[in-house]
Amino acid sequence: MAEYIDKERLISYRNEIDEVDNQLVELLGKRMEIAAKIAGYKKDSGMPVFDAARERDKLNKVSSLAAEEMSGYTRQMYSLLFELSRDYQNKLLGQKSDLYDRITSAIESTPSLFPEKAHVACQGTEGANSMTAAEKLFKSPDIEYVKTFEDVIRAVENGYVKYGVLPIENSTAGSVTAVYKLLEKYNVYVVRSVRCKIEHSLLANPGTKLEDIKEIISHEQAINQCSKFIEKLPGVKVTYAANTAVAARLVHESGRHDIAAISSRSCAGLYNLESLARNIQNSDNNYTRFLCVSKNIEIYPGADKTSLMLVTSNSPGALYKVLSRFFALGINLTELISRPIEGSDFEFRFFMDFDTSVYSESFASLMQSLSDSCEEFKYLGSYREMI
Repeated sequence: MAEYIDKERLISYRNEIDEVDNQLVELLGKRMEIAAKIAGYKKDSGMPVFDAARERDKLNKVSSLAAEEMSGYTRQMYSLLFELSRDYQNKLLGQKSDLYDRITSAIESTPSLFPEKAHVACQGTEGANSMTAAEKLFKSPDIEYVKTFEDVIRAVENGYVKYGVLPIENSTAGSVTAVYKLLEKYNVYVVRSVRCKIEHSLLANPGTKLEDIKEIISHEQAINQCSKFIEKLPGVKVTYAANTAVAARLVHESGRHDIAAISSRSCAGLYNLESLARNIQNSDNNYTRFLCVSKNIEIYPGADKTSLMLVTSNSPGALYKVLSRFFALGINLTELISRPIEGSDFEFRFFMDFDTSVYSESFASLMQSLSDSCEEFKYLGSYREMI
C-alpha cells in the first residue's frame, strides 16, 4: 500500500513538471519571436547580432533574480538560451562570415575525387611510418623526404610539394606536441587524415643476438610505445633518432653488433637488418593518426570531420560558452586538447576535432558564429578520415 502511495506521489510530481514544461515551451516560442524582431531591427540599424555587453549584463541580472542555490543553474541555462537565440537570429538574417564564404568556395572548387597521385613531403627516410601513411592516402605518391616536421610544412607552404604528411597522435603515446606547435605557427589546412596500425620490431645487423645489445636507438615515441620490452633489457642505453626509419639506417651504417633499432619490419629489408623480436610495442591496439595538409583549403566530398584551433578569454565560463554551442547544435566534439600559450601564465590554446557533415546546417551555424566567443580562432580544415 505504501509503495502504491509513493508511486502516486511521483506521478503527481511529474504532472506538475509537465505543466511547467508546457509553459516553458510556450514562453520559449514567444521569446524567439521577439528575438526575430530584434534581429530585424539590428539588420536595419547595421548592428551586429552578438552584443557581448548586453549578454553579460543580462546574465548577471537573471542570476541575481534567482534563489541563491539556483543562481548557477540559471546562469548556465541562460548562457545556452543566448547561444540558441543568436543562432536563430543569424539564420533568419542569412548572415555568413568571411570564413564560411571561404569554406563554401572551397567545397565548390575542390575536385570530386581525392587525387591518386601527388608530390608529398614526409619527415624521415625510406621506411618511415609517414611513408606508410602516404601510401595509404595516395595510390602513387611521389614522396620527398625531409629532415624535420617543420620542413614538411615549409615545403607545403612554399609550393615545393602539393601535400605534407604529419603524425598528430598515437593511441598509446599521446599527442605529437611538435606538430601541434607547427599548426599554431603556419597556415596549412588538413585535407584528409588516416590511421595506421604501428607494429615495432627490434632490428639489428645480421649475426647479432639479443644478449649482445647494449644500445637501442629509435624515435622518442617508439621508445615510449615499447617501454615494457626495454625494461626487460637492464642496462641498455636508449638513444633518440629523428624517426624509426632513420634509426634502422643508422644501425645499418654503424656495422656494429651491440646496437639495435626499434623500427618497422619493412625497414629490415630496406637496410639489410634482421629482426631479433617482433611486435614489441606495449599494446596491440597501437595506432598513429596522420594528417595530410595542403597550402589551400580543399574540402573533398564526404568530409565529416573538422579541426579548429582557438583561444578564449581567461575568465570563468569562457570555454563553457564555446562548448555550449556544440551541445546546442547537437555536434559531437571528439577531441579537445589544451596547449599552454608561450609567454603567458596559465593561458591555453585549444585544439578541437568534431564530427558533422560540412553540408549540414549545424556546421554552417557553428562556423558562422563560433569566432564571436574567441579571442583567437583558426580553421584547420574539414576532411574525411581513413581507417
